[in-house]
Amino acid sequence: MGRELYFSAPPKRIITLVPSISEFIIDIGLGDQLVGITKFCIHPKEVVDYKTKVGGTKKLNLSLIRSLKPDLIIGNKEENVKEQIEQLANEFPVWISDCNSFNEAVDMMRILGCITQKELEVNRLIFEIESSFKKLHVGRGKSFLYFIWNDPMYLAGRGTFINSMLEKIGFINACEEERYPEWKGQLADVVFLSSEPFPFKESHLDHYARLFPKAQIILVDGEMCSWYGSRMKLAASYFNDLTVKNN
Repeated sequence: MGRELYFSAPPKRIITLVPSISEFIIDIGLGDQLVGITKFCIHPKEVVDYKTKVGGTKKLNLSLIRSLKPDLIIGNKEENVKEQIEQLANEFPVWISDCNSFNEAVDMMRILGCITQKELEVNRLIFEIESSFKKLHVGRGKSFLYFIWNDPMYLAGRGTFINSMLEKIGFINACEEERYPEWKGQLADVVFLSSEPFPFKESHLDHYARLFPKAQIILVDGEMCSWYGSRMKLAASYFNDLTVKNN
């Protein structure tokens, strides 16, 4: 957004507008400082159930946010609506992430660790994440298509966090277009059907098996592929187990 934020002390009243970052903020020990989240912030349940919900990621309750008097609001370029973020930024310190790759997610965690003076906890988490991914090459150069929607059939293309996560473990995206294009008949060795934002289920497997008769069709946990933050620590073992289970 072209702005600089200055803090004389670590924030004590934090609102997060991104589900994965809410989980991250709690996991680094800032659950008590988290005063507001969105209705889509679902992890960890034992904490988020008792937090004030400030609307959806794209439809925020601005008056409720004002009443919480935050000294830091954390959003995301893709998750949140620009006009709402700009309105909040005129009144509160708003920090916007833009995570389109594994490395950008690591940078996001480092910066928030610095702002909140949780560098030790964040550096430990990043070490665990990076170490777990170094051991993985489960894709073995296989091509993939990752469907995020069924009708129309939308894919995760290049320049997305999902693409970066799967390439990190050795897959190659058969979709060469950027962002989230519609499927145009590309084929792949592996077809991933995500649990979010469209909730693909076993009932969809036969249809996609007919479309891709030579491909391995896998139902995949969308959170593991698209949530940047502390969930990345769980993703490596998930990918490893998933690949073993479906081979």
